[in-house]
Amino acid sequence: MNIEVAVIGAGPVGMAAAAFLHHAGVAVRVFEANPERAGQSRATTIHPRTLEVLDSLPDERGSLAARMVAAGNPVPAAHFATLPNRLDYTGLDTSFPFVLMLPQPETERLLAEHLAEQGVAIEYGWKLANLTQDEQGVAIVSESGDTQRVGYVVGADGAHSATRHALGLAFPGSPASTMGFLADVKLERPPAQSHNWDCERGSYSVFPLPGGIHRVFGHEPGDTGLTPEEAARRQALIPDETELLATLKRLADDDFGITEVVWASRTGDTTRHVEQYRAGRVFLAGDAAHVHLPAGGQGLNVGVQDAANLAWKLAAEVKGRAPQRIIDGPQSYDAERRPIAVRLAANTLAQAALMVTFTPGGKALRDLMSDLIGRDGDTADELRGWLSGLDVSYAEDGSLVGRRVPNLPLDDGRTLHRALRPDRLTLVAFGSTVAEGENVVRSTRDWHDLAAVLVRPDGYSAEVWTADEKITADWMER
Repeated sequence: MNIEVAVIGAGPVGMAAAAFLHHAGVAVRVFEANPERAGQSRATTIHPRTLEVLDSLPDERGSLAARMVAAGNPVPAAHFATLPNRLDYTGLDTSFPFVLMLPQPETERLLAEHLAEQGVAIEYGWKLANLTQDEQGVAIVSESGDTQRVGYVVGADGAHSATRHALGLAFPGSPASTMGFLADVKLERPPAQSHNWDCERGSYSVFPLPGGIHRVFGHEPGDTGLTPEEAARRQALIPDETELLATLKRLADDDFGITEVVWASRTGDTTRHVEQYRAGRVFLAGDAAHVHLPAGGQGLNVGVQDAANLAWKLAAEVKGRAPQRIIDGPQSYDAERRPIAVRLAANTLAQAALMVTFTPGGKALRDLMSDLIGRDGDTADELRGWLSGLDVSYAEDGSLVGRRVPNLPLDDGRTLHRALRPDRLTLVAFGSTVAEGENVVRSTRDWHDLAAVLVRPDGYSAEVWTADEKITADWMER
């Protein structure tokens, strides 16, 4: 097989990118440095917009999203900076009005199964050492000397990305100043309240995951105000069961009966993102492009949404039918997704300040923000739209072009997201003014009083028409 796109990294972002590319008709292979799937929980939270983009990938259960929902634990609300008042998702205009709690090993298993069913290979134990590129393609070289000639490369190989290093790209930002604990454990006495914050002691959170596991994480005051060197030393000291027991006793006067530590790590507020998402024929996605405090599980979600944005554009480029505006113009991958990383960095740094400022002023700020969320007004709407991913938009000046299109019901019994094609745009008609066509669908519900909307494979609008506008004939070519 001639490899049109090589994906470096078989985490959730890399596998999602491979799945989107494959369904768009691209010959893709995944190369993973580890000899097998790591099995570490890491991210546990999947937000609605991520499930929406995965709902367009057909699967034995109807879609990959449906398979994931069946394996996870849906909960109706999300937290912002572990504040007491939650962001209610139940009223969101989506088929997935909840946060899905699904440990990363399960997410990776389901993605790997999906790729295997589709015949997409994952080559484990293949560690990138270098790459060179020219106008015709990219040569990727492993540490063992294996060389593969491919058309394009997607680097989804994490915060220490070998792809990014091979490109020589800078990774500017701010180093960690705090370093807390994070673990998946089995408990005899799980607490009733999930998030706890105390000005003197620090903070801890405990919440259930599928399979009788609980995620615990938190910070003590001594975990904050660190120099980069202190943070690095602390990060290298992974907490064992004895330390976790002692830490929880200090924070909660109870260790909750830890009987087993399944996995443990440290978590800090290092915040960085690359200044370009594309270098020639090589792209970066997920943690390879942006890292931050894992507040609210946003890293995995933004990374998968990176993949959804990139895949259809790259597929069009591979097939020689991409207009310049999606290659390096205003709708390109870099132009649309890099601003999202900037906003993500600000969002998570703000959460870090709310979570670990163990002072009277920090408490007052937490109380204020929690109260604003509890009123369920504009502040809650803004935060809910960002965390869920549903309000992420590429539109300018209030335009509907570049906005997410909801999962509209169609007259043939399907819904829009499952009707989207990975290799072409879909015209959604809201009346009888649009003729039948191969990729025309009709909605039984209105959207902003439009006559029609042209929807990209990632679910965002590419063009809109009102009732008094003529729908141009060239949309079928896009």
